Amino acid sequence: MLYPTVEQLTKGKINRYQLVVGVAKCARIVTDEYVAMRQKAQEMIDNRETEKPLSALIDPEYKDQKAVKIAIAKIQSGRFTIHPAAKETEQAVHAEPAEEQ
Repeated sequence: MLYPTVEQLTKGKINRYQLVVGVAKCARIVTDEYVAMRQKAQEMIDNRETEKPLSALIDPEYKDQKAVKIAIAKIQSGRFTIHPAAKETEQAVHAEPAEEQ
């Protein structure tokens, strides 16, 4: 059994297709964050700004898990939200970081 379930993630507001597209977009955002974090860490090492190894400079959440799993966790926790398109005929889904309160 998968955790969290599809019903827990969709909460009756979006369909499975929208969930899949939203998770894929969130995973892309997570991947882009990881790449930026890795590039910054590599620049720090190249400029001799730190003595730490590359693996110590990257957030453990990003280096130890797959992007899709991180995206699902962020959607479940509310850090990312999926907004269905205004028209029902459109299948676009916008995955954005949730606003911080």
